[in-house]
Amino acid sequence: MIPAWARRGTRSRPAAAAAAVLLAAMLGACRNEELPASEGRPVGVVTVQAGQFVDDVQLSGEIQAKTDIGLAFRIGGRVTERPVNVGDHVAPGQLVARLDSTIERSALPAAEAEVEAARGEVNTARNTFARQEQLMRQGFTTRPLFDQALRALETAQARLENAEAQLELARDRLGFTELRTDVAGVVTARRIEPGEVVQAGQIVVNLARDDGRDAVFKAPASMFGRGFDEARIRVALADSPSVVAYGNVREVSPQADPVTRTFEVRVSLQDPPPAMQLGATVIGKVETTADTIISIPAGALTQQGLSPAVWVVDPAKSTVSLRDVDVLRFDPGRVVLSQGLEPGETIVSAGIQALHPGQRVRPLPQGVLASGEAGPAKRP
Repeated sequence: MIPAWARRGTRSRPAAAAAAVLLAAMLGACRNEELPASEGRPVGVVTVQAGQFVDDVQLSGEIQAKTDIGLAFRIGGRVTERPVNVGDHVAPGQLVARLDSTIERSALPAAEAEVEAARGEVNTARNTFARQEQLMRQGFTTRPLFDQALRALETAQARLENAEAQLELARDRLGFTELRTDVAGVVTARRIEPGEVVQAGQIVVNLARDDGRDAVFKAPASMFGRGFDEARIRVALADSPSVVAYGNVREVSPQADPVTRTFEVRVSLQDPPPAMQLGATVIGKVETTADTIISIPAGALTQQGLSPAVWVVDPAKSTVSLRDVDVLRFDPGRVVLSQGLEPGETIVSAGIQALHPGQRVRPLPQGVLASGEAGPAKRP
């Protein structure tokens, strides 16, 4: 006699077999369901372009004058006037400081009188020599008297030249009591006050010339050796990031700072906006343009084995193939590649999950999504 549990198993076996056959038929129908070959699978695409590669490293610095000069008197004396202050803008020829000119003004009339006396001596010596020269031709004088008149004329002329030189020097010294700038700029420091006595060559005022602005940074040694000298530097105000200027490295300090072990880098700015005033804090970023550096949407990146890859579209056949790429870095919503793609190629940016090598695809217009996938990210 057959047990009851055996009879129940015998009756349920045909039903299980029928269910298995039905499931296999459904799976076969799913595998056989394909898109028409003429249309291809709709995918989002993006064209590869070489762009600006912005380094992760940010440097904090300040705006300084391209040329900072120190103004000094050519002679010493007591300062009587300093009409400029820090922050003042000066024009070429403007008075910066003045010395007490009492001595120089007194020396000028004395030098002028010396010149007049020397001219009188020259006239007398010239007349004497002319007489001796005439007598010499007539034979009524001696050679020693003629030579003596000639030497007296030469001595008088030498004294006149010396007196004229002293007069010119006296005029110069009087002019040197006024310190004027020959360039336009902004006063950045004053080092003297009225009443002080200064020496010749002592800096009294520092001036930042108007002929250019530099962004000065302290850069670590790791920044160099990666095309930093030829890189384009993006400089933005720390308080107002929308105020931007670009420049190139103009000068790198040959010696590191003994405390911070960093190198001073001066970036020459091209047409800096007026908001970038002297002393303003700025943030610098390195930008490099290279054909081998490509930025693609993060949704375009997939994997082939253990290597990152992307689906590349053949424009002639509208088919896709998987290609390995080298990832340089990951940005929010973007992936920066160092190798694997060339500018002008087309890659799949949306719908990569359902692709296989050689599959025909149909690129969607911008803004149309495939199967709820996110569309291709636009290149900034």
